[in-house]
Amino acid sequence: MADFYETLGVPRTASSAEVRKAYLVIARERHPDRFADPGEKARAQEFFQVATEAFNTLSNDRARAQYDAEQAKPKLVGPAEIGADAFAHGLQQWEARDVAGAIELFRSAVYHVPQEARYHAALGRALARHPKAAREAVVSFEEAARLAPRNPQIHAELALVLEGQGLHIRARKAAETARALAPEDPQVAKVVAQLGVGGGDDAPPEPGGLKGFLRRKS
Repeated sequence: MADFYETLGVPRTASSAEVRKAYLVIARERHPDRFADPGEKARAQEFFQVATEAFNTLSNDRARAQYDAEQAKPKLVGPAEIGADAFAHGLQQWEARDVAGAIELFRSAVYHVPQEARYHAALGRALARHPKAAREAVVSFEEAARLAPRNPQIHAELALVLEGQGLHIRARKAAETARALAPEDPQVAKVVAQLGVGGGDDAPPEPGGLKGFLRRKS
């Protein structure tokens, strides 16, 4: 985004009168109608649009204050910071029960920092709550498990999502992995019981297991 002060050629302390004077000079000397060459005219048009936006912003006290406040915010640099910011805002949307908003923010976090298991797990958790994205949730949890193979909670959540998709053998394997990593963990133990791991092949999952477990992870 262009720096409006630089565009108009005024200092940040410029008064509204100084802003108006600078804009009038630009309007007189750099208006697109002053140029006959198509290329120069197009460049002048582009610049004049930005200059007009700068003038409208800086000549209005409220808009200028908002612009200055936005400019003063620290800029995110690099994918790690962008990913962390998206993840943090995604958690806020998740807490607010805006599943769609959380999904988009977690997608951004995963895109910018694809090696972070927490981001994939968070995306999988949100996708699991979306009625048409359960299979994609499996992919996200599997990637999280690959990146953090010794995290029992991720394997437990993966197990439940797999079970919800009718992938019983894969679900049991994930649950077994979670149990092997954390046999005393109460949440893992509950998932193991829900899937009937170690309790007979026909042991039914506890009612509401998948949705309840994933909801608690929020």
